[in-house]
Amino acid sequence: MRNMLFHFGLTSLLLTATAGAQTLPGFDAGAIDRKADPCVDFFQFACGAWNAANPVPSDQSTWGRFDALQDRNRDLLHNLLEAAAKPSGTRTPLEQKMGDFYGACMDEAAVNTKGVAPVKPTLDRIAAIKDKGQLPDAIAELYRSGFTPLFRFGAGPDAKKSSQMIADLDQGGIGLPDRDYYFKTDAKSEELRMQYVAHVQKMLELAGVADSAAKARAVMAIETALAKGSLDRVARREPEKLYHKMTVKELQALSSNFAWTKFLVASGAPRFVSLNVDVPDFVKAVDGTVASSSLDDIKAYLTWYVLHDTSTVLSEPFQKETFNFFSKTLRGVKEQRPRWKRCVDLTDQMLPDALGRKFVESTLGQEGIRRTREMVGEIEKAMEGTLEKLDWMSATTKVQAMTKLHAVMNKIGTNDKWQTYSTVRIAANDFFGNRVHASQYASARDLAKIGKPVDKKEWGMSQPTVNAYYDPSQNNINFPAGILQPPFFDNKMDDAVNFGGIGAVIGHELTHGFDDEGRQYDAVGNLRDWWTEADGKAFDQRAQCFVDQYSGYTAVDDVKLNGKLTLGENTADNGGLRLAHIALMSKLQGKEPAPVDGFTAAQRLFLGWGQVWCQNRTPEAARLRAQTDPHSPSQERVNGVVSNMPEFQKAFACRTNQPMVRGPACRVW
Repeated sequence: MRNMLFHFGLTSLLLTATAGAQTLPGFDAGAIDRKADPCVDFFQFACGAWNAANPVPSDQSTWGRFDALQDRNRDLLHNLLEAAAKPSGTRTPLEQKMGDFYGACMDEAAVNTKGVAPVKPTLDRIAAIKDKGQLPDAIAELYRSGFTPLFRFGAGPDAKKSSQMIADLDQGGIGLPDRDYYFKTDAKSEELRMQYVAHVQKMLELAGVADSAAKARAVMAIETALAKGSLDRVARREPEKLYHKMTVKELQALSSNFAWTKFLVASGAPRFVSLNVDVPDFVKAVDGTVASSSLDDIKAYLTWYVLHDTSTVLSEPFQKETFNFFSKTLRGVKEQRPRWKRCVDLTDQMLPDALGRKFVESTLGQEGIRRTREMVGEIEKAMEGTLEKLDWMSATTKVQAMTKLHAVMNKIGTNDKWQTYSTVRIAANDFFGNRVHASQYASARDLAKIGKPVDKKEWGMSQPTVNAYYDPSQNNINFPAGILQPPFFDNKMDDAVNFGGIGAVIGHELTHGFDDEGRQYDAVGNLRDWWTEADGKAFDQRAQCFVDQYSGYTAVDDVKLNGKLTLGENTADNGGLRLAHIALMSKLQGKEPAPVDGFTAAQRLFLGWGQVWCQNRTPEAARLRAQTDPHSPSQERVNGVVSNMPEFQKAFACRTNQPMVRGPACRVW
């Protein structure tokens, strides 16, 4: 399915203090490297001391302020789950479900005793497939249990009728992080592919699959064929390339070897006449793969896919082997995280509203909600003023832009309605079954949306998540409770730091509505060109400046950033901090407050921004993210933005020939 949610990051106001919890101040004077020159390397100035004191832990691939806050949230969730896991006649139905899910996950001895047995019935059903004509039904059965081999199918908003949910068929089915990993010819990529095949072989061996070496090679061949038919990440940033509405009959006409009509009926989806096929060439690739691969090879692929997808709920050998490749090899993580952390995250993933509801009840404060909403209004006003003053946009397009800005809906800190999971069977002694039942529920719930109106009150991430997002199909910005805490927002801090933190986050998400992707959607979320041709060209010229700027940055070793892949996030970063600065200056009304910690209000705004991004990462993680992450690395997110801002250069008295002063500066909004 298309992921059109534009996230802010990696993934005290609202959080009450908990026993033993670390403090996370909104501004940390001790994080600053006083020996560094802010006009030479502002990231080092803002974060140098913090980074030196906070190396990447052995069970992480990155460690920064995001991660520290997520860890603190996880501590609180851990306490909630430990309490809920204790059998009691006073537990609510939701507490029983999340407590038993977590408790079953924590019973490592029971999980290890069962070994591969829990997934054996599914593997046996795959092995029993007698001919390729049975594949649509067999794959549909896997989909009903939450597995998504070969492709992705589910519900999504109609991009050109955004009020309606329709069926959506998209590319998928590969195990490596990106389709380009299958084709790069450098030595590192070729070695990684060999390691991946060895990993697939080992997983098949653990499940008792015969001739695992040959079957692992067959899996790689099938995935390579699927990757060849897939669009790359930059191409997928163009929404029109992902919109191909067609009838079911037209979909079937793309394939002669896979019965899509049979699959759609067996999937459990409601009857429909038309759907969106994101990448028609990928559908042809699936058809070609089914035609050219032997049935045994396809069954080996399906077996691998199920083992990979369930490895987190199988015994230790499967978990360890998955960790060794996907965490140690790909991301440079030295050791596996404690089991309780994995179980907390899995509970949040599988039962997000159960745990999220308890999190909000334990953390959310009305004063924080009020102040955050007030800041949203101030940032929106700054955006309005920016649009009015643009000298490169015509009056015709400005009217449309203002209409879109005024239509943005804000969702702050809590769900309006919660799922109860009343039909999900969760048992204290069935970890694997719990995961399957939760997945079946999520799959059925998603498919049931087809043909129904879009629910604009539904969230795309759980409330404990340290992140935020903009949804172009709904034209709304979303801030879960997890991010509304220090270092992003602290009720005890002055406005300058808060505007540099959560204010810039608000501006970032708002700007996503007007970046290279978001600008293609109108006020109600329809994919529609509301720009004049001249204004569209003027935007592209200014956006190209960001492409060139960020493409010049080195992520690690010989790997450069991809300025086209990161364009939307870079545009949002630059626009977001600029809007936060405008809003702060407007609020101060020309009255400069007394310096705090030796810094002016403007300096503290920029430090608030810089310190959100304090982070270290392993070289492996840096390499992986440069190739797959639409966000630039932390240092470039900080320095790239401030080097484009005369307001920063004035605040720190930078000279025109210093690194944090770009000439000419890049700016869209």
